[in-house]
Amino acid sequence: MSKIPLTPAVLDKLADRFKALAEPNRLAILAQLRKGERSVGELVDETGLGQANVSKHLNMLHRYGFVERRKEGLNVYYSLGDQDVFRICDLMCGRLEQEVRDLRGLVAGGARRGAVRRA
Repeated sequence: MSKIPLTPAVLDKLADRFKALAEPNRLAILAQLRKGERSVGELVDETGLGQANVSKHLNMLHRYGFVERRKEGLNVYYSLGDQDVFRICDLMCGRLEQEVRDLRGLVAGGARRGAVRRA
């Protein structure tokens, strides 16, 4: 874990990166890139987003280092800058799974109590 002091300037930089990840379409693009390098056209096909929209999201992801780009002729290919972004995603998915389990437990418990009251 980083020992960087969380100064206002560092918090601003951190918040910018979280904002970049707070857009579902950018997460969908990252999920496709997790499978391997893709061109903009491939990402358009795989996400169902328009070309301009994909390009806009890729530019932001590139600005913050989440993706890298490689030019080959007229095509630009994108890949993940590193896999660390998925550590964050996996952590949040784990939290969501726990919330669903907790909610199911509450619903199941409420259903059992409701059955007792009616009896």
